[in-house]
Amino acid sequence: MKTLIIFNHPYEHSFCHAILQACQKGLKEAGKESHVINLDKERFNPVMSADDLRAFATAHNNPKEAMATLDSKVLQYKKHLQQAEHIVFIYPIWWMLMPALTKGFIDKVFFPGIAYTYGENGQMQGTLTNIKQVTVITTMATAAETYEKVMCNAMWKALRYGTFKTIGLDNCKWINFDRIKESSPEVRSSLLLRIEEYFSGI
Repeated sequence: MKTLIIFNHPYEHSFCHAILQACQKGLKEAGKESHVINLDKERFNPVMSADDLRAFATAHNNPKEAMATLDSKVLQYKKHLQQAEHIVFIYPIWWMLMPALTKGFIDKVFFPGIAYTYGENGQMQGTLTNIKQVTVITTMATAAETYEKVMCNAMWKALRYGTFKTIGLDNCKWINFDRIKESSPEVRSSLLLRIEEYFSGI
C-alpha cells in the first residue's frame, strides 16, 4: 500500500513533526512505500486565485481545459493522489480549525477533474477510487471534551462529511491528541509509540 502524507506545520521541533517521523518509521517497519507533501517547506500557496476559480467553473464542462490552467504544484499533487492507496493528514488545530495551508490544499487539490467529476444529473462523483483509507492526525491545546461539547468537533465533521464522504472516501479515521502543550515527555513518548505501532500494523 502506497501512503501519501500531507503535512502542515512550520516549526521543525513541533510535536507534529515528531508525529510525522513516527508515522514514517512505522510505515518503514511495515515495508510500505510513502511520500510526504510538506506544505510549509514546499511553500504551497493556499489562496484560490481568479484563475483557479475560472478553472473551477470551466471544469464542469471541460475538465481537460481546466487542468491546463492550474497551479503546477496542484498538478504535481494530483499525480501523488492518484497513485496513493492511503492518505494521511498531519496538522495542528488552531483556533478550533485546520491551518490555512491544509484548507487551501483541500480547496485547490480536491478539485473537479482531480477528486471528482459531475454526473449527468449534475451530482458530484468521486474519482479517487484508488484511495482505500484516510487517516487524519491532529494536535491541539484544547481538551477533547471541550472541543466536542463547545465546537461539536467542527473540524472533523466538516472534513469527514463535507469533503471525504462527498467524494466517496468512506474509510476515514481521526486520531486527535489534545492538551498537547501541557503533556509530559512521558505522555508524548507514549503517543508517538502509538502512532508508530498504528502505521507498522496497517
